[in-house]
Amino acid sequence: MIFHQHTLVCLLVMKVENMLTDKKIVTDKTLLFSLTEPKVHFIRVAPDVDEYLKVWVKEPTWLEVDKAMNSLMKVDTRSQNLDLDLNAMYRYMVENFIVKTEPSLSTLDLIRLSPFVGNQLKEILPNPFESLSEDEEKNED
Repeated sequence: MIFHQHTLVCLLVMKVENMLTDKKIVTDKTLLFSLTEPKVHFIRVAPDVDEYLKVWVKEPTWLEVDKAMNSLMKVDTRSQNLDLDLNAMYRYMVENFIVKTEPSLSTLDLIRLSPFVGNQLKEILPNPFESLSEDEEKNED
């Protein structure tokens, strides 16, 4: 049984090494970086109104995604409890990923948006959870 497990481990290591050596190395380094130009979105201001809020959203770097996730988690050092604070995460994303709006709105204005507009805003903001699910999928492969 031990010999069989050792053989399987060796075969797995050889397979992983082959996968690593068979990979094509990136030649266009720009593919490695977040987009520098923010993406423009239009958010309808009300269901029955044909007016829009124009929003420029930048793509986050991997560190910014990590910071957004960290703003979500609050650890109480005394009790060792972990609380999730979605409001803190959304505030971080509004402050750091929305480049500008038309008409011009402050962070406080953006936080005070109606649920109709705010829900649309959440849809266009980067999703930090997406990177977590991508990481989990890669680990399963």
